[in-house]
Amino acid sequence: MQTLYWILVFLGTFCFMEFMAWFTHKYIMHGFLWHLHKDHHRKDHDSWFERNDAFFLFYAAVSIVCFYLWSYENVWFCLPIGLGIFAYGATYFIVHDIFIHQRFKLFRNANNWYARGIRRAHKMHHKHLGKSDGECFGMLFVPFKYFKK
Repeated sequence: MQTLYWILVFLGTFCFMEFMAWFTHKYIMHGFLWHLHKDHHRKDHDSWFERNDAFFLFYAAVSIVCFYLWSYENVWFCLPIGLGIFAYGATYFIVHDIFIHQRFKLFRNANNWYARGIRRAHKMHHKHLGKSDGECFGMLFVPFKYFKK
């Protein structure tokens, strides 16, 4: 039964991170921390790194704190929470940074209906170069209007 709880907490955390990504992007990245996120919409530098990359540090720190609490304070549910945050971050990195933005030249030939929908939705977000008016949505649960044949 404990394994079932761990799986449910992990899956719940992973899904909750989709909401957190949307919330953080809409209200923080396009809000009071726009100065860190704007170089993701407008390249104003020659570096491979972006100021926007700093956002992963926050969620990495939360995940690390969860691993600490599980390991040293024996809080059982912190392991599946930490793993859920980590798994979402890894998935986000693969989908957003590698697949969509091609920061590493992988998955270039993916052309199924889901891949096209994710690319189309992200392109619609990036057509807005300013702080406001950009459509915000999660990474995995994109509105169906972007998934056309």
